[in-house]
Amino acid sequence: MRTQSLSIVSILTLATLLALPLAAQEEPQAEFRGELEVTEVLLDVLVTDGSGNAILGLQPEDFIVEDQGQNVDLTSATFYSNRRFLDSASAAERLGVAPEEVPVDRYFILFFHDQRFEDPSLTNEELEAIRWVRQWVDFELLPSDWVAVLSYDAKLKVHQDFTTNKQALNDALTSVAKSKDPGANWPSRQELGTVRGPSLRKNLPQGKQLNKQSRRQIYSGLKLTAEAAGYITGRKNLMLFSIGFGRLNDVGTYYPDQRYFPPMVEAMNDNNVAVYSISWIRNLAQESAEVRDLGNALSLLSADTGGTYYFNFANFTTPLRQVVDDNSGYYLLSYSSERPAGESGYSRVTVKTRNPSFVVRARQGYRYGG
Repeated sequence: MRTQSLSIVSILTLATLLALPLAAQEEPQAEFRGELEVTEVLLDVLVTDGSGNAILGLQPEDFIVEDQGQNVDLTSATFYSNRRFLDSASAAERLGVAPEEVPVDRYFILFFHDQRFEDPSLTNEELEAIRWVRQWVDFELLPSDWVAVLSYDAKLKVHQDFTTNKQALNDALTSVAKSKDPGANWPSRQELGTVRGPSLRKNLPQGKQLNKQSRRQIYSGLKLTAEAAGYITGRKNLMLFSIGFGRLNDVGTYYPDQRYFPPMVEAMNDNNVAVYSISWIRNLAQESAEVRDLGNALSLLSADTGGTYYFNFANFTTPLRQVVDDNSGYYLLSYSSERPAGESGYSRVTVKTRNPSFVVRARQGYRYGG
């Protein structure tokens, strides 16, 4: 969720009261000035029916949005889609859709949590997932779909920046399958300065700093990725392949590490990154109790960022296709938020529709201030 600072507005100015004769002995009341920073909050929201079909035609009054528990008035609710509207012009007008609009680009980040060194038994599952991802790249992607390929073992690796080139994506998937390290010195600073189109590399730490800032903590790798993606306008969909991460407490239950988990989620939300978690292990019968508990990290991360956690499926085509279908269209809601100038923090947001039968998924907050 991105916010746009609009202006600094001085308000709450109280004029000095004129002293009345009977109260001449009293000290005059001091003038009070306060400054509020007015920020435009932009929130992308998926709205579907029970079968997963996108709902069209919703207006600002159809949404109920609360910011820190307070109802807010939306200034707009715009529907964006990667598909052209092929119905009649009158139907388009009725639904609030512009049929002449060019389909919007979609952004997918393939993020492979390479856990083969921790658990060699995952090797076949990881290679099988990569095989299915290749087919997804070759046959499912549209010309307006931008894809980046990253992996994480003990540090963040960028195998391919955002591209629509399917051969480049297949080469990157080969690099992931072989656990190659593409290096942190990709391309030179001069080349990065001329990058056209969306780019993660341009906004990630350069050289050895990338290794240093992401080493040994997947939390930091995911957080860096989200912050780099925030410079790209629009919804970004991070497809995280993993069995989970973190530690279990003394009774064997997963509990989010408060040092790392909340800042990671906040970075995802603030930069419009929805996490679709996909378990390496497709069959629940093959999971140990420990793996099931670690998978709660994936479930929480997806729920908190407006994505979905996929597990117990026949093959990897199922979640890959569902993520694509999920992002065929979304609403961009906007509203104004006012806070004292200079104040900073994280604001929690909830989104519902007035029709309780609709399924709504949205990120749960945004950062404000410096």
